Amino acid sequence: MKNYLLLILFLPVGFTGTFTEGKAQQSHIFQVAFYNVENLFDTRDDPYPGDDAFTPGGANRWEEERYRKKISDIARVISEMDTSGLPAVVGLCEVENRKVLKDMIAEPLLASGNYGIVHHDGPDFRGIDVAMIYRKDLFEVAEERTIPVLFPFDTITTRNILYVKGLAAQTDTLHLFINHWSSRSEGQRQTERRRIYSAVTLRRAVDSVMNYQPTTRILIMGDFNDEPTNTSLHTALNANNKRVNASVRELYNLMYDMHNFEGEGTYNYRGEWNMLDQIIVSRSLLDATEGIKATIDGGKIYRAEWMMFDHPQYGTAPNRTYGGSRYYGGISDHLPVYTRLIIIR
Repeated sequence: MKNYLLLILFLPVGFTGTFTEGKAQQSHIFQVAFYNVENLFDTRDDPYPGDDAFTPGGANRWEEERYRKKISDIARVISEMDTSGLPAVVGLCEVENRKVLKDMIAEPLLASGNYGIVHHDGPDFRGIDVAMIYRKDLFEVAEERTIPVLFPFDTITTRNILYVKGLAAQTDTLHLFINHWSSRSEGQRQTERRRIYSAVTLRRAVDSVMNYQPTTRILIMGDFNDEPTNTSLHTALNANNKRVNASVRELYNLMYDMHNFEGEGTYNYRGEWNMLDQIIVSRSLLDATEGIKATIDGGKIYRAEWMMFDHPQYGTAPNRTYGGSRYYGGISDHLPVYTRLIIIR
């Protein structure tokens, strides 16, 4: 026993693990996060009309000082999100273009992460896209592409799903799907069909990966504009909170119990917390005994006092950048979500 205690005292910082038959099983953290950064536009006037308000002469008077503050604040959120260090992968939505991503990862708080960028211009009528940044020392991109979501019953366009396949921490292939589904701005019921169709499109893409290798490791994240118990996620995508007797095809929603039993959320609508931003994993990622692994209770929401404001009627909520054309100077109307995947060697 004394020998084991001495070994524990001299383990390197960042090591976690257990001893089995005299051998140390090491585990390292691989953090994945998602953040809706709410209208991250640059100040340039591009040809499409969606960014007109976000220019110096536009309705929002979107000037360089305001833009730089928002970029700096987003970098601070990402850098402070978890004590284990800068995230390995961050999914993002509501970004205008690659330029805003380059400006973000160049911020001093993120520069040490040496982040790479995955971004493709999409069909959203406002010009906002989903994207991903990743630490090049922890994730190696092997494939990237977009999956169009085309509504056969509607002419409105929505964001593509971003698919990225890569090697995580030189250990296992990880398949990532980053989403930003249609909003509820016209009402939850009136727009539900769009999100159900997005879920069906995503499910087909997930199945195409699973058909090739049923035990492949998949992580889905995004602003789904639906909650874990809604039809789109629970039924169409088949993402639930089963802890036993689940098939390999079922997905596990890391935010399900936080929403359903604890009343947590990432978006505050008139005093009611909604769990719109979520991280969902495959059973193979949850059940892994070596390599990269997710944990049942691994879903987290990052919330710091400086990110919030106190509404006189609806209570505490994320401090947004604008309310209409009124400038509040906040970061985003959403809170970010994250999880600590474990690399077991």
